[in-house]
Amino acid sequence: MALTGYSAATDVGLRRNNNEDHYLSLPFLGLWAVADGMGGHAAGEVASAIACQTLGSQIRSGTSLSDAIQACHKAVLQGVIDGAGGQGMGSTMVALHSRGRNFHVSWVGDSRAYSWLPDKAIPLEQITRDHSYVQMLYESGAIGYHEIANHPEKNIITQCLGSIDAEDVQVDVVTSQWQPNQMILLCSDGLSDAVGDEEMTDILKRCSNLDQATNNLVRAALNNGGRDNITVQIIAAPPSWLQILQNTYSQFAKLANPARN
Repeated sequence: MALTGYSAATDVGLRRNNNEDHYLSLPFLGLWAVADGMGGHAAGEVASAIACQTLGSQIRSGTSLSDAIQACHKAVLQGVIDGAGGQGMGSTMVALHSRGRNFHVSWVGDSRAYSWLPDKAIPLEQITRDHSYVQMLYESGAIGYHEIANHPEKNIITQCLGSIDAEDVQVDVVTSQWQPNQMILLCSDGLSDAVGDEEMTDILKRCSNLDQATNNLVRAALNNGGRDNITVQIIAAPPSWLQILQNTYSQFAKLANPARN
């Protein structure tokens, strides 16, 4: 696969009337995110949109990724107070922030990040750990790994942006360094619930570029029932293309804000 740039795709799925997912792609900030809203029509999509908008503005102002996602939680709560969306709306979020050779992945809920390293014996590895009821059952030993996918309560999450029960949410973070030919895949559970790791691996192996990979993953989720909204972003290890964008953005920012120089 040609490891250059990034690609994103989203689809409403086959059983929903509206798409409550949002994604954010800001390569000049080294920032990508997927947010999966909940709360029904005119609410879930509002929550996920607020989360993405807030994340971008927070990172632009220099906030760390985990603190920025915490701010997204408070922004969704404030949105309800302000009359945007509806009572009880919320969103999951998974985000990637890349600077130079380092990257951070942070998340709340069950939207996921995977690492793809084609030369490894097991090339696809889940980076994130779901904030979900079945994950808690698995970690406690109450159920086995192979019971997770078909558990009747697998869609119950334990953390989300906008939860009225939490002043702050648990924002987990993983920090690592880019490896040659690595890709990071971000997705809502519309993909991960419908397409298993083995099928994802086969699709990624067969694709020749990032656009084909994102589109084929979405198509696989649709072929497997498309029960939920589906959103996928794939970001390649950042060689010069990302550094050039970030340097250009920094130069424009200095020109636009000379008082900061």
